[in-house]
Amino acid sequence: MANGGRRVRTKDGPACPRCDARLRGPSILASGWHCPDHGEVSPLWPTLSPSRAGLSGLLRGAAVPVWLPWPLPDGWLVTGFAGAGDECSGTKGCAVALSGPSPAGGLAELLVVSEDPRVGLGCRFAGLDGLDPGAHLTAGPPAAAVRLAGHELPLWRVQVPGRAAFAGEVMGTWLWLVLWPRAAGAVLDKPLRLRDLRDPGQELDLPFGAPSPQLPR
Repeated sequence: MANGGRRVRTKDGPACPRCDARLRGPSILASGWHCPDHGEVSPLWPTLSPSRAGLSGLLRGAAVPVWLPWPLPDGWLVTGFAGAGDECSGTKGCAVALSGPSPAGGLAELLVVSEDPRVGLGCRFAGLDGLDPGAHLTAGPPAAAVRLAGHELPLWRVQVPGRAAFAGEVMGTWLWLVLWPRAAGAVLDKPLRLRDLRDPGQELDLPFGAPSPQLPR
């Protein structure tokens, strides 16, 4: 996921997807990327800019869906991309950032995260110390849903401070929706329709905005 003007964050090299620590790269003794606190991890690369080039950078090598609510809610913009993974196994965690007017008033920020189990990208953005939503999911019926290919897929609320978070399993991967501020969860009063931007034949005219403050910089 290398390179150039497509990156927003200036820090060199990948970081831990859970704590943002610098990683030790592959060597003759270990093939993976290692965090001093969390062991082997899928490296989180510098944030990709909100642009067609940034999207292309995320799609290249994406091994999990790159979800986008489409059509976007009125007035919403795409504000950046982030990915965790390596060249050998592909990008195992993808985040798409968006912002726009909240139904509750003011500006809302949304991260749509798709990841394989035990990557930890969704937990990171939700403010949790862990890998998967697991025990953090609220018991009881689903609190929200998304629509995919004509089907509604349930999401459960994740109890986190300072934001609203929802998670569920979609196509064998975790799907997270994390919103700021907490009241912005009203965006999900109606199911968002999702598209996987990896699917061929999509000519979407995406509106881009200023880089998201919620992505690593």
